[in-house]
Amino acid sequence: MTLTGLVYVLALSSALISAGATIFIRQGLRWYGPYTGVWINLVVGTALVWAAVFLVQEPGQPSARGLALFAAAGLIGTFAGRVLRFVGIEQVGAAITAALMNLSPLVASGLAILLLGERVTLPILAGTVVIVVGTTLLSSGGRRFGVRRRQLALPLLSAVCFGAVAILRKLGLADTGPVLGFAVNVTAALVAFTAFLLASGQRGAMTCRGRSLAWFVAAGVAENLSVFLIVVALGLGTVSVVTPLSSVAPIFVLFLSFLFLRGLDALNSRVVLGTVLIVLGVYLITGLPAR
Repeated sequence: MTLTGLVYVLALSSALISAGATIFIRQGLRWYGPYTGVWINLVVGTALVWAAVFLVQEPGQPSARGLALFAAAGLIGTFAGRVLRFVGIEQVGAAITAALMNLSPLVASGLAILLLGERVTLPILAGTVVIVVGTTLLSSGGRRFGVRRRQLALPLLSAVCFGAVAILRKLGLADTGPVLGFAVNVTAALVAFTAFLLASGQRGAMTCRGRSLAWFVAAGVAENLSVFLIVVALGLGTVSVVTPLSSVAPIFVLFLSFLFLRGLDALNSRVVLGTVLIVLGVYLITGLPAR
């Protein structure tokens, strides 16, 4: 397998695993609130990644700059982005939230051009635009089921967070390995979110039992594995390729929602058409030669 092919596999695998995490989150939110889900998600991620740090000996010495960039990524993406994502899933559903978060490639690609000097080819640009059009159709399909416009702001803001955080991670990888970098990332998010819960008097959000605990733990494993695959892919490829490919999770969420979320998430023709456009966008990015 070529290096480019490996980047595609990592990014698309991340999207599939992220879709599974979205389904797990939706199931757990039947009995507990989004803050509980986020906190368990971060605890699971922190434990798993630090275990990996001690098992995997990465070459080189991490720099203070690289660690600081990953810590900032943890605050912006893993903390703020995940909180907005969990609340969005609770209020507008898994499929629509996953779809609206697809605007993150547009944010990431724009920042990559401005800050990293990446060259965006015509197929990448066309694919990103088609993915965004598909996202728009997916989101508009949700309005038929009583979703208010202000509620759509939650996953949109989450998309902005995740789009910006891709740049921070790419810059951090220049000085720090992906395993240690992600460990710092998720730890910073856990510390910040725990402090937020304690300061706001929501200590009860850090307790969970029964089915929700099992769903949230499963979501934590899947979510953090998905992010780690993105970090590895960013170390091998460009932001403008990795981010759009890793954002095709709505395709998988749509299929998994049909199988596992009947009665919770409704689907219609606009959602299906939007998903088809996202598939086309993936083909434009991966199947056409650069010009």
